[in-house]
Amino acid sequence: MTEPFRSFVIFAEMRTGSNLLEATLNALKGVTCFGEAFNPYMMGWPDKDELQGITRDQREADPMQLLTRLFDRPGHLPGFRYFHDHDPRVFDAIMHDRRCAKIILTRNPLDSYVSTCLARETNQWKLNETETPIPAAITYDGPEFRDMLAAVERFQLRVMHRLQVTGQAGFWLGYDDLRDTEVMTGLVHWLGRTDIARVEPARDQVPQNPRELADKVRNFDQMQEDLHKIDPFMLRRIPNFEPRRGPSVPSFTASEAGRGLLYMPVRCGPGPAIRDWMGRLGQTGTDFTQTTLRQWKRGHPGHRSFAVLRHPLHRAWTAFRQVLTQASPELRGLMRNVHRIALPSDEALKELPLDEQIPLFAQFLDFLRRNLNSQTTLPTHAGWASQSEVIAGFSRFATPDMLIREDRLIEEIEALTRAAGVADPQLHHLVPQPMPDFLHDKALIAAARGAYLRDYVAFGFQDP
Repeated sequence: MTEPFRSFVIFAEMRTGSNLLEATLNALKGVTCFGEAFNPYMMGWPDKDELQGITRDQREADPMQLLTRLFDRPGHLPGFRYFHDHDPRVFDAIMHDRRCAKIILTRNPLDSYVSTCLARETNQWKLNETETPIPAAITYDGPEFRDMLAAVERFQLRVMHRLQVTGQAGFWLGYDDLRDTEVMTGLVHWLGRTDIARVEPARDQVPQNPRELADKVRNFDQMQEDLHKIDPFMLRRIPNFEPRRGPSVPSFTASEAGRGLLYMPVRCGPGPAIRDWMGRLGQTGTDFTQTTLRQWKRGHPGHRSFAVLRHPLHRAWTAFRQVLTQASPELRGLMRNVHRIALPSDEALKELPLDEQIPLFAQFLDFLRRNLNSQTTLPTHAGWASQSEVIAGFSRFATPDMLIREDRLIEEIEALTRAAGVADPQLHHLVPQPMPDFLHDKALIAAARGAYLRDYVAFGFQDP
């Protein structure tokens, strides 16, 4: 006999209506939804650093104590919202708990994407009937949209697969269901609260952008053309779109030189230099989907594909520099306040001398060790994920013909281009980037090996 639920989790994403669903549930006596309890950037809701007596530092050290605190409420039905980029350390505990109800909330991904971009542009994330929506329009970014689709789909597949293998059932909701009284009543009854005869959807929030999509997207025609690359009949499918897991196909670059070259980039490697070199060889193509890349491969018999491995220490330094110069201020704030990296203010970072960056880099390497061992709130970013995992992700679509070490780039790329029939490879335009001398520090070398031991073993990297 099935035991009654004692808690719940709402699997959702940004701009899917999860705030409205939370408000509907929180209006019921004996039901509490604690917001985005495991969002790395906040504790449940914006500008909160404590939840149910647990601080962010305590959650960072051990997320399970917050999960226990939230769920240990006899006679009450507690829950929270969980997105694909929330703390991965609690996922297994949630999925293994049969008495935790799983609510899966989805929305047309294009609507979610446009709504998210509008909210970021206007900083208006919720709207009640007394407020005035801020008029705005966004510029559609195809690669950004497909990256969002891939991340959301990987997460949805993971949730669905775990429900299947554990023999559990989720309650599936679409965005349009959230204002349906009968559906909301059915959800609450499924949760076990049959004592509540009727559930009215919350009315303190109203749709923010009820205009036609064409009025909300500046480059609407370009967006329509770009969306032809994605099967439109999958827009409402759950899970939604390819790729399934990790190939990062939109980041690939193809060259028409010879019989064809396909570059499969490992982020924070020598990608800019290689793409510049491929551009000198002739016409290139990017922004592939799995379907269009298969078509390219069929049309280029004899092509060759490759990825370039950078020494883990050098690659970690590149990732660190990207955090300093290109990452969001929120991520740097999280590094300062939670992950024990003593970064100065963003303004001071602009003129931070190199000798002051080195101690911060050592702290970053320690963070990477913890992050890659699933000991931090933040999911592992593609720019600092282990290269062995990135290559494994590629192989789920296609394995590269050659893995080239950056320190042997010229010799090995010459053999590859010869195999692909490239008449003039113009290798004088391909200049490898040597590892900076200041990285030849014993403490940094040891820290990099501690963080990336799998890569050292898998690819035979030596200490510099």
